[in-house]
Amino acid sequence: MLKTFLKPGLLLSALLAVSTLNPVNATNSDVAKESRWAEQVIDGLLDGDELWLIDDIGHEFLSVLTEGDKSSGRAVVLVHGIGVHPNWPDVIYPLRAGLLEQEITTLSLQMPILANDADEREYGLLFPEVPGRFEAALDYLDDEGYKNITLVAHSLGASMATYYLSQTDTNAVDSVVIIGMGAGNAFSKNIESLAKVGIPVLDLYGSQDLESVLNSVEQRAAAGKKQPGRQYRQVRVEGANHFFQGHEDALLRNVIEWLEAQQN
Repeated sequence: MLKTFLKPGLLLSALLAVSTLNPVNATNSDVAKESRWAEQVIDGLLDGDELWLIDDIGHEFLSVLTEGDKSSGRAVVLVHGIGVHPNWPDVIYPLRAGLLEQEITTLSLQMPILANDADEREYGLLFPEVPGRFEAALDYLDDEGYKNITLVAHSLGASMATYYLSQTDTNAVDSVVIIGMGAGNAFSKNIESLAKVGIPVLDLYGSQDLESVLNSVEQRAAAGKKQPGRQYRQVRVEGANHFFQGHEDALLRNVIEWLEAQQN
């Protein structure tokens, strides 16, 4: 695994200048959009610190570290949905803030993204870059003494998390929470990936979720039972839409209950 990361507090301008030295084709992610998001996120941080990580292809990307009780050795890696950023007001920030109140450390990652007008089917080009970002985050947390790690991932982020876990033989992650993961044409391999995940899974979705999420409930449940002895739990939150708007308390409560259950 990688062992390269940058501590919080480095100047954004310096980091962006360094990033221009990387090969133009080092990443298929929209680097300019990542930079714009980074500037916006850093300017708007009310809690947590910027943390710049470097993946296996030398791409520097933003994450937001929000430290709770470090002595617990427990941390959550947060993974946003399609095209957005690691402090997104729906799902991601409510979890960052709510978990901090419980003294749980979170590390929220900027995942590879495309331009606003990109078709969701084009995001398949970015999946080969996903493992490097997860491994950079896991290496950082390991070096900081966090040994009990849960991935909590929303929408496309859930697709990326299951993709990573399905093909990676790692003991660095203890469980995963997938939120609003569907199975449409663009992400037809989600079910296949989920079936290969060998760690405990919480599958969380809303009763008013996207059609692709609601139509794949039974497929996900069947995939969740593929691994003998693996804990798989599926929870439907009544009234919640894909972004859990107005149902943030239920979102947070389910995640916290899952984390506490994994401690026992």
